[in-house]
Amino acid sequence: MTRFSILFRLSFLFGSICLAQAPTAEPLRPLRTDQPPLIDGKLDDAVWQIAPYVTHFRTFIPDFGRVMPESTVAYMAYDDDNLYFAFHCFDPDPSLIKATVTSRDNIRPEDWVCINLDSFNDQQTLYCFYVNPYGIQGDSRFAAGVEDYSLDLIWYSSGLIGKDGYTIEIQIPLKSIRYSMKEPVTMGVFFERQVSRRAEHVSYPELDPKKGYAFLTEMAPMVYPGIKPFSLLEILPAETYSRKFSAPAGTLVSAENIGKGSLTAKYGITSDLILDATYNPDFSQIEADAGQVDINLRYPLFYAEKRPFFLEGNENFGIAATNVFANDVLTAIVHTRTVVQPLVGVKLTGKVTPSSTIATLYAVDVLDQENPLRRGRHVQIPIARYKQALGGDNYLGAIYTARELDHSFNRVAGSDGALRLSDAGTVEYYGFLSQTRPADSASTLNGHAFSLVYKHNSRDLDMDFGSSKVSENFTAETGFLTRTGIFKLNGLVRPKFYPSLEAIRRVDVEIDALQTRDEFSSLWETYDAVTMTNYFSNALNLRFRYFYSTEIFLGQRFLTGGELVSTGGQVNRWLYLTLQYRNANSIYYSTLPFQGNEQRATADIIFQPSDVLTSELTLTYSKFLRDSDNTAIYDYPISRLKLVYQPNKYLFFRGITQYNKYRRSFLTDFLASFTYIPGTVVFFGYGSLYERSSWNGSAYVDDDSFLEFQRGFFVKVSYLWRI
Repeated sequence: MTRFSILFRLSFLFGSICLAQAPTAEPLRPLRTDQPPLIDGKLDDAVWQIAPYVTHFRTFIPDFGRVMPESTVAYMAYDDDNLYFAFHCFDPDPSLIKATVTSRDNIRPEDWVCINLDSFNDQQTLYCFYVNPYGIQGDSRFAAGVEDYSLDLIWYSSGLIGKDGYTIEIQIPLKSIRYSMKEPVTMGVFFERQVSRRAEHVSYPELDPKKGYAFLTEMAPMVYPGIKPFSLLEILPAETYSRKFSAPAGTLVSAENIGKGSLTAKYGITSDLILDATYNPDFSQIEADAGQVDINLRYPLFYAEKRPFFLEGNENFGIAATNVFANDVLTAIVHTRTVVQPLVGVKLTGKVTPSSTIATLYAVDVLDQENPLRRGRHVQIPIARYKQALGGDNYLGAIYTARELDHSFNRVAGSDGALRLSDAGTVEYYGFLSQTRPADSASTLNGHAFSLVYKHNSRDLDMDFGSSKVSENFTAETGFLTRTGIFKLNGLVRPKFYPSLEAIRRVDVEIDALQTRDEFSSLWETYDAVTMTNYFSNALNLRFRYFYSTEIFLGQRFLTGGELVSTGGQVNRWLYLTLQYRNANSIYYSTLPFQGNEQRATADIIFQPSDVLTSELTLTYSKFLRDSDNTAIYDYPISRLKLVYQPNKYLFFRGITQYNKYRRSFLTDFLASFTYIPGTVVFFGYGSLYERSSWNGSAYVDDDSFLEFQRGFFVKVSYLWRI
């Protein structure tokens, strides 16, 4: 019996002993109707005159249990094919309601309502459906303590601002969500509303301050009798044409002229078990990545997954005891952006029993060019994940991932789990083994990683304590791992205070302590910080942090401590900003590293002069000075301006300009998009890249004028058939 099979069985036994079942609340019973409402934002349909509703909304951010001045009513109904919800959000001063006609998933700083839907009623995962007062949507999936906003579901919404506030109607097709097909179908719901001008959130049901934000355990059960089984088939063909130009010798010439078709399909084996497949998918960038300081990095930059095929069931690949501390080195065992150019992919996700979830993925990735040390260009990527719910929000899981290429491979297997010990306290763990055979070696390297974390969250106090280790030879090529060969001890205590002041609603004082042993050098490094965050009544916040820290790099200990100050929030209806300044000792990462000082400042300013026009200015500045002689090693400013004109929820025009002074480059990017529903879209994009250079007849030389180095445009059309 292996170490991990023993660990898994002991954890299962421990979880079965210590579980506390959540109390059963009286279920909500939505109205079954044969006359569905017209989704126009008006609550004049007959169904809303007789549908059941809830009104007892109470705050949970920034404090618990308060009655907000703006009352809220949420209605519920359904038929054979859809779930229906409606909100009447009262507001004594509608002119202060923050809302714009904007792109999907871009409404978080605004006023909105949200339906958090535990569709399996198992306290493991949530669908989150956000809608602003103009009916603009945002959606996400929550699991393992992480909310993933890359999800795009098919559902319908509309909203109107009136004299007494705003009203919203929502239609969620049953084919768009996964749920257990039993009689009656039972789901959990958590209604939420944000008032942006005070950054205040209310909910129904009311959250228990002793449990903090453990809302998975506090959902209101919602019963739907008479829902019939359905079949689901989605077919998504797409066609992309792109043309690119480059300037290898001072003049633009055609470099690429490609037309590409792809096909993705989804089949619902049951209402809670889904099969996805894709062939030759096009995963081209729709928007240029925002500029980041990309020099002097110890590990690569992280980019979130946005590609449709990988999003179904992606939340099930989340691992417990990760993303708890800001300096966690293992943030994901499965990060599908490591699959760069998939030729084919097949995925099966969902429930196999009411308490058992599987998520399997197989993809063939195509390498750009053949490595002379490896034979072949096709990488086989099998991934298998299993989760066993234990009641409440407790679970145990197991996972296997691999990347296989001829005689080289990387394989990872292990277990994770989350167990609730009390109303406020949970313990989480993971343990993994890896086997790796590099392309240039005939031997196999074995590694391991583990983490054990205790988390406490309540109204007055947050605490996190943990220990983790990642061995020198541990590798997770399908995940995101920033460092190996370390052993860590973490501690965080955050008491929260609620002053009797009109201007300040909450003050958080956070004390962090981290000790890390670098296994390569046997040296210890430290991170000790004190942070104070003030939450003001006008939705702004102000944060100060002082930290003393050291870091081991190539067997040397360097100073990395300093201070940070940041502020931000919704200044008024049309202006949102965040500002941050950091001054700290730092390392220049190279084969001959040296001590230095880095100053970094960022500003993000969003100005919305009208409901359909948005401008966003992002400024980033970083400067590194060598300590020994105060020489500036680099001076790195980036400025980025994005303008969006969106006349309605379906159509938008977006223009981006970005200047990187350090790289001496200027980027332009234009995109026009029409999205009827997710999947049925038309994109037209154009972009170019300029650099401060000139061609002297044999080589490029620095110049004050701009020369166009790249140009390209693309057209992408896709259409979703749902049967």
